[in-house]
Amino acid sequence: MPVSARRVPIRHSLVTRLLVTSVLIAIAAITSTAWLATRTATRAISQEQGRSLAENTEVYNELIGYAATHPDWSVVSPLIEQRAAGLDRRITLMTDDRTIVADTLDGPSLDSARPAAVVDPLNLDLGLTGGTDRIDPRAVGPFRLPDDVSDELLARAKEQLACLRGSRLDGEIEPLPDGRFTVVLTTPDPRGSAGRCEAKPETASAAEEKALRSLGRLAGKCLDLDEDEGLEILPDFSAYLTNTWVDERSVRPALRETFRVDVDADEAARISECVEKSRRSMLQPHVAPAVLLFITAPDSGADQTTFTLSGENTVRIVTVTGAVLVATIIVTVLVGRRLVRPLRTLTDAVDRQRPAPVSAPDEIGRLARALNDSIHRRDRAEAQRRAMVSDVAHELRTPLTNIRSWLEAAQDDLAPTDAQLLGLLHEEAVLLQHIIDDLADLAAADAGTLRIHPEPTYVRDVVTQVVDSHRGTAQAAGIALTMQIEDDPVLPADAVRLRQIVGNLVSNAIRYTPPGGSVTVVAQGTTIAVRDTGVGIEAEHLPKIFDRFWRADGSRTRATGGSGLGLAITQHLVRAHGGTIDVQSTLGQGSLFTVRLPDTPTGPRQA
Repeated sequence: MPVSARRVPIRHSLVTRLLVTSVLIAIAAITSTAWLATRTATRAISQEQGRSLAENTEVYNELIGYAATHPDWSVVSPLIEQRAAGLDRRITLMTDDRTIVADTLDGPSLDSARPAAVVDPLNLDLGLTGGTDRIDPRAVGPFRLPDDVSDELLARAKEQLACLRGSRLDGEIEPLPDGRFTVVLTTPDPRGSAGRCEAKPETASAAEEKALRSLGRLAGKCLDLDEDEGLEILPDFSAYLTNTWVDERSVRPALRETFRVDVDADEAARISECVEKSRRSMLQPHVAPAVLLFITAPDSGADQTTFTLSGENTVRIVTVTGAVLVATIIVTVLVGRRLVRPLRTLTDAVDRQRPAPVSAPDEIGRLARALNDSIHRRDRAEAQRRAMVSDVAHELRTPLTNIRSWLEAAQDDLAPTDAQLLGLLHEEAVLLQHIIDDLADLAAADAGTLRIHPEPTYVRDVVTQVVDSHRGTAQAAGIALTMQIEDDPVLPADAVRLRQIVGNLVSNAIRYTPPGGSVTVVAQGTTIAVRDTGVGIEAEHLPKIFDRFWRADGSRTRATGGSGLGLAITQHLVRAHGGTIDVQSTLGQGSLFTVRLPDTPTGPRQA
C-alpha cells in the first residue's frame, strides 16, 4: 500500500500536534496576560495610595532641594502644603523618633506607617535620584563662590556664548548650585567648532580655596596621613595624594618640592570615601537635618492598598479565556488542514516517483524543490550506476575474452604453448589486474577508505622516477619526455600516491600525443604540471574529463583511451591531499594538467 494511502494516527497527526501546541501556547499566554493584568491592577491601586513613583520622586527632589539650601525645616510648610493640595495627599515630615516636623493635615497616627523616603541631602536615596553621588549638588555650604567671583564667571560664560554664536552655533547658560555657570550647546557641532570657544580653566577663589584646604585637612585626618604627606582637593571634589620633599642641605629657607603620588584602586576608593565623609561633616551645619517623608491618603493614612479579584471579574476572565481557547482551536484546525494538504501532495508525488508540484515560495515549496532535486539526483545516480556496470563489464570482457581465446587455441593445438603465448596471457592478466586495481581505488574513494599518509617528500625524486619509468614508452611512441624542476621543492605528500598522480597524468599525455610531439613535467613550488602537444580536448568535453569511463573520442578501444579511470582516480588522490587539479586544453595544440598541493602537512586524510 502506498504511503500516501495510509492514514496517520490521530496522536501522530501534524494537525493534532499543532493543535496541542497552539492550545498550550494560548493557555500560557492567557494565564500570563491574566497574571500580568492582575499585577498591573494591584500595582496601580497600590500607587494610588501614594500617587505614582514619579510624583513621589518629584516631592522628594523638592524637599531635598529645600534641605540642601536651608539649615532647618522651619519654613517648609508652604512648600509641602502646595504639593499636598496638588496631589490630594497628606504630606508629613517626621524625625527618626516619629516626632512631627511638619504636616499638611491632621489625620491618623503614622507611628507604625512605612515612610516613603528619608529626606537627607547628605545621604541621597539613589533609587529615587537615579544618580551615583550620595551628596546633593545643591548642598554647597562654604563651597559657594562669592557674588563678585560668580559675576565674573557669568561674564566669561557670556563671552563663550558670543564666541559660539559667532561660529554659527548656539547654546544656553546654565547656573550651577555653587555659583558657577556652564554653557550647553543647543545646536549640532559636526565640525567641532565649539572647541575654539572653550573657556579657560577656572581657578578657585580665596574663599573656596580656604574651604577646600579645610576639607583636605579633615580628609587627611581620616586617612591618617604622614607628616610629609598631603591631600590636594580640586573644586569638583576629586582628590589626590601629594608628598613633600625637603632638601635638608639647602640654606634657609629650606628647598621644598611637592609632587603627586600615584595610588592603586583600593587607596583611591579610600581617599574618595574620606573626602565624602569630611565633606558631609563640613556641610552638616548648612543643611536641614534628615527627616522621614510620608505621603499618605488624607483620610486613612495608609501608604498602600490591597487588591482582591471580585466574582464578576473572575467570571469575565474565565469567559474571555474560554472564548480565546475556542477561537485558537478553530483557527489551528483550519490552518493545520491547509498546511497538511500540500504535505499529502508531496507524499503522493514521492510514492508515484514523479516530481512534486511547487506551489509557493515558502518552506513547503522549498521542501518540494528539495524532493525534486533528490529525485533528479537519484535518477542520475541510477543512470550512472547502470552505465558504470556496463562499462565495467565491457572493460573486463576484452582481456577475459583474449585470455579465453588464447587458452582455447592452445587447448585445441591451434597455438603453440611457447613463451610468446605466455607473454600474451601475462600482458592481458596485467591489464586485467590494472583495471581491477583502478576499480578498487575508486571503490575505496566512494567508501571513504582511500587514505593517504603525508610526509616530507622531495618532488624532484618523484618526478624523476615517473619520467624514467615512462621514458621507454615515450621513446617507442616517438615522443620527447622531459622534465623542468625549479630548485628542489619539498611537499607534505604520500610519495606512493604522488607518483601515481604524476604517472597517470604522464601516461595519459603520452597516449594522446602523436609521434614527434613532446610531454613536459614541470614542478615549481607547490605546483606540478604536465604539458603535452597532443590532440587536445574540445571545450565542451572539459567538464567531463574527470568522469569515470569517459573518453573524448567515444571509442571503446584501449589503444586510444585506456580504461577511462585514470583521471578520475587522479582527482580523488589530489583531493585526498587537500589539493586541486584543473585542465586547460586547445584542440589540436595540446593540454595542460595542473596539480596544486598545500604546503603544510594535513595529516592522514581520506578521499
